[in-house]
Amino acid sequence: MSFRTTTAIDYVEDVSPGSGALPPRAWYAASDATSLSLNGSWRLRVSPTADAEHDSFAEPGFDAGNWAEVTVPGHWVLQGEGAFGLPIYTNHLYPFPVDPPHVPTENPTGDHIRVFDLPADWPDPADGGAVIRFDGVESCARVWLNGTDIGEFKGSRLPHEFAVGHLLKPAGNVLAVRVHQWSAGSYLEDQDQWWLPGIFRDVTLLHRPAGSALDFFVHASYDHRTGEGTLRVDSDVDGRVSVPALDIDVATGETVTVRVDPWTAETPKLYDGVLVTEGERVPLRIGFRTVVLEDGLIKVNGKPLLFKGVNRHEWHPEKGRALDLETMREDVLLMKRHNLNAVRTSHYPPHPAFLDLCDEYGLWVIDECDLETHGFTEQAWRDNPVDDDRWTPALLDRAARMVERDKNHPSVVVWSLGNEAGTGRGLTAMAEWIHGRDSSRLVHYEGDWNCRDTDVYSRMYANHGEVEQIGKELDGGTHKRRELPFILCEYGHAMGNGPGGIADYQELFEKYERLQGGFIWEWIDHGVTHPELGYAYGGDFGEELHDGNFVCDGLIFPDRTPSPGLLEFKKVIEPVSFEGADGTVRVTNKQDFAGLSAFAFEWSYQVDGESVESGSLSVPALAPGESADVKLPEPPAQSPAGAETQWTVRALLAADTDWAPQGHEVAWGEVPVAARSLPSVAATDGPVAGDGVITLGPASFDARTGALKTIGGVEVSGLRLDVWRATTDNDEGAEWLTGVRCAEQWRKYGLHRMRHRLASVELDDDALTVRTRVAPAAWEFGLATVYRWTSDGSRLRLTVSVGPEGEWPVPLPRLGVRFGLTRADAVKWYGGGPGEGYPDTKAASRVGRWESTVDGLQTPYLRPQENGARADVRWAELGGLRIEGDPEFFLTARRWTTEQLDAATHLTDLTPGETVWVNLDHALHGIGTGSCGPGVLPPYQLHAGPAEFSFVFSEIPENSEIVDVS
Repeated sequence: MSFRTTTAIDYVEDVSPGSGALPPRAWYAASDATSLSLNGSWRLRVSPTADAEHDSFAEPGFDAGNWAEVTVPGHWVLQGEGAFGLPIYTNHLYPFPVDPPHVPTENPTGDHIRVFDLPADWPDPADGGAVIRFDGVESCARVWLNGTDIGEFKGSRLPHEFAVGHLLKPAGNVLAVRVHQWSAGSYLEDQDQWWLPGIFRDVTLLHRPAGSALDFFVHASYDHRTGEGTLRVDSDVDGRVSVPALDIDVATGETVTVRVDPWTAETPKLYDGVLVTEGERVPLRIGFRTVVLEDGLIKVNGKPLLFKGVNRHEWHPEKGRALDLETMREDVLLMKRHNLNAVRTSHYPPHPAFLDLCDEYGLWVIDECDLETHGFTEQAWRDNPVDDDRWTPALLDRAARMVERDKNHPSVVVWSLGNEAGTGRGLTAMAEWIHGRDSSRLVHYEGDWNCRDTDVYSRMYANHGEVEQIGKELDGGTHKRRELPFILCEYGHAMGNGPGGIADYQELFEKYERLQGGFIWEWIDHGVTHPELGYAYGGDFGEELHDGNFVCDGLIFPDRTPSPGLLEFKKVIEPVSFEGADGTVRVTNKQDFAGLSAFAFEWSYQVDGESVESGSLSVPALAPGESADVKLPEPPAQSPAGAETQWTVRALLAADTDWAPQGHEVAWGEVPVAARSLPSVAATDGPVAGDGVITLGPASFDARTGALKTIGGVEVSGLRLDVWRATTDNDEGAEWLTGVRCAEQWRKYGLHRMRHRLASVELDDDALTVRTRVAPAAWEFGLATVYRWTSDGSRLRLTVSVGPEGEWPVPLPRLGVRFGLTRADAVKWYGGGPGEGYPDTKAASRVGRWESTVDGLQTPYLRPQENGARADVRWAELGGLRIEGDPEFFLTARRWTTEQLDAATHLTDLTPGETVWVNLDHALHGIGTGSCGPGVLPPYQLHAGPAEFSFVFSEIPENSEIVDVS
C-alpha cells in the first residue's frame, strides 16, 4: 500500500486560478465609500523554499520585529541590496525545468506582514462589509487576515478581492501574505521580462456599504451618421446614472440617446457622470465611441484607424513594475508629445490607473491578457497549457479578470488573448468567452495566423516585402484571414541603435488600406539601476540562464530620456506632412478624425543653415486625409552666391493642451531651394620634401609613410581609411528570414582587423599621393586605397579613391577616414541634427547649424555600440580644424577608439582618453532591426564598390563657447 501526503503548499502547483477570491468586477479608483491604502512599510522574511517556514507567522501576536522592512508596492529582489535574492532576466526560456505544473523545490518565498488599525471614521462593521484588493502579486499568494486563511490566487498582473468584513477589528489587524516566486501560474507568465517576485501593485481595504455597487458595465456607443451617443449602464445593483453635461438621469439598465461629442484618441472627450446605488456613489468618465469590423477594416466611429503605436511593459529602473501614478503619467505625456496614438499593453493588463490616463489624454489601447507560454517552443509546444483542458479554467479566469476590470475604458478598443503561447483549445475558449461577454470590441491574438478565433490578422516582425504583399491582398491564407485587417503587433525592434527602416514601414501603412499600422517593440529599456554598472541587464546578476541585454530594447532609456529612436518615430508618424518645391508646399492632414484647428503653422527661410526670416503660414482647414498646396512667401533678399537655401515649415500647437504647451512642435518639413556650392581647392602649392618630413601648404607629413602629422598648429594622428564600427545590437542579431548575423560575418572575414599595406608615397608638382591596400588577414579581397593631398597654400584637400579587389562576400560597416585630435571639445557642424542619424534612421535629422561637445555627441545605449553619427554634414569644426565635405558626410567624434567602444559591455567600461577620435564617413551601412526582425533594406546596404570622396581641411581658432541645443 502506498500513501501520498497532501501538504499545505499543494496550491502552489495547482493549475486552478486559486480559491476564495470574489468574482472579478469593474475597477474604479475611488467612490464615496471609505477605503484604506495598505501600501507602505511591510515586514518581510524570505525563505528558500515554499515550505521552509510554518504558517504560524499569520497568527495575531506573532513577533516579526526582527524581520526586514520593505516597501509595498515593490519587489523584494529590488530591495535590500541583494539580501533577498536577485532579479532574473529571460526572454522566453523558463528559468526552471519544464515539468508542468511542477516548479522547483528551490522556490523563494516571501512572508509579508502588515499590521494596521482602522481609521476613526471607518463605518461600523454592521454597516455592510469590506473587501481587501490586491492589484498585482507575482506569482502566487496565500492570504490570512487576523489568523484566518482567506484564500490563495495566481495571475500576477490581475486584481483579486477577498471578503474580510467579518474579520476586521478596530485596531491591531494582522494582514499576512505568503508570496511564492514560482508556481503553476509561472508557466502562464513567460513574458520577455525580468522575473520579479513580490506584492508590486496596490493593496487596498475597501468598505462595502449595504447596497454598494458591485459590478457594472458602461455601454456608450456613437452613431457617426447622426452624431448621437447611446448610453446604458448595466449594474449588478439597481441604481441611477446621471451625466449632468448631457442632462441624463436614468435608471441602470435603461437606454438613453443624446447628441454627444465622440471619444477618439485625437479628441478624447469624456463626460463626467455618476452611478448612484443605495449605498455608494461611483464617479464615471464616459467616452462615446463604437468599434466595428467593417469592410475588412477596424473602424471607430465609422472611420478606419491607423495605429501609430508602441508596446509598453511597465518598468522603472529602481522599482521594477511597481509604478506610481506620476511615472505612468510621464509615459503617457511622452507618448503624446512624440505623436504616438496607440499602446499594446505587452504582455499583461497594466496598472488600471494607466488606462485612466489613456482615456484622459487619448491613446488607443490593445489590452493584453496576462498569458504567455513562450518557453514551450523548446519542446515543440508539447504539453503547452493552452491546449490542455486542465488549464482552461485558469485561462478563462485570466480573461475574465482582464475584461471585467477594464471594460469601462473607452480607450480599450481591442482585447488580446495574450502573446506567444502557441495555439490551442484554451485560447479558443477565451476568445469565445470574450466575444460573448463584450461584443463592442474586437479580439486579437498574434499566434492565430489562420484567424480562427480572432478579428484581426496580426503578425510580428514581418519584413517589408511580406507586409506589402499583405497590403496588396496577395498573401494567401484562409478565406477568413484574407478578409481581415492587418496589424504588426510588434515591429521596429528598438534595441540599441535603431530601429532602422520604420519610415519604409510607415510608407506601406499609408499606401495600403488593409495595413492598419503597428506597434514598435518596445517603450522602455528595462535596465536595473546598479551601483557599479550604471544600469544592469541580463547576466549581471549571475543568472544561470539569461538573454543578456535583449531586455534593453526601448524607445526611451531607463531614466525615461527619449532615445534617437523615439525622435525618429515621432517624425515618421507625425500627424501633418509637408512636401514642396518651387515655392509651394503641399500640406496633408494625416490624422484619422481631427481637423487642423489645433495647429498653428510657421515658415522660416534658411541660408547656409541659418534662419534669416520667419513668419506664420495660412493653411486651409483640412479634413482628415485631405491635402492642399500652399504658396510660400517670396524668398528674402538675394542670398550670397553659392549659398544653400531652403524653407522649413512647422506645425505647432496653437494653444495649451493637457499634454503639451502652446508652441509644442508636432510636425515639420524642409523644402530645398538652392543647393550649396561644393568646396574647391586650387592645387597651387606643391609638396616639399625635407628632413624626414614633407610639407604641403599648411600641413606636414611623415616622409617615409606619407602619414599626416599636422595641419598648421593642429596635431593629427592615425589618419587612414576605416571600414569598422562597434557593432550595434542590430548588427549582432540574426536577420529574421535568413538567420545571417551581420556582425558575425564581418568578424569572420576580418573587417575588425584590417591591415594597411603602404605601396608608395609619390610627390608630384601639385600633389602628394599615398597608395595603399587595405585588407583583412587570411583573405584575398581588399580595397585599393589612394590618398591624394593638394593645397592652395592655406587649405588642404584630401581626395580618397577606393577600389575593391577580389570578391567581397559581405557589406562594409562603414567607408571613410578616421584620425585622432588631441585638443578637441567643442563641435560645430552644418548638416543633419541635432541628434544622430544613419542611412535608414535619419528622417528626424534636420538641416541646420548645430553645436555640441564631444561628450554631447554620444548616445548612451546601455550596451555600448556604434552611435552618435551626424548625417549629411556639409562642414564641421572641432579641435581647431574646419572640415568641408565633397559630398556631404557622416561625422562622429568620441574620446575612445572604435575598438574600445566595441569591447565595452557597459558604459562604465569606457574611459575617456586624451585623444578624440574622429570619423568622416562617406557612407555607412544602415541599421535595420536585425536584433529581432528584418535586417538592413537593400537601399541602405553598403556594398564594396568604387568610391571617391574629398575633405577640405583648414585651421581655425577653436571656439570654446557651447550652445545648449537640447
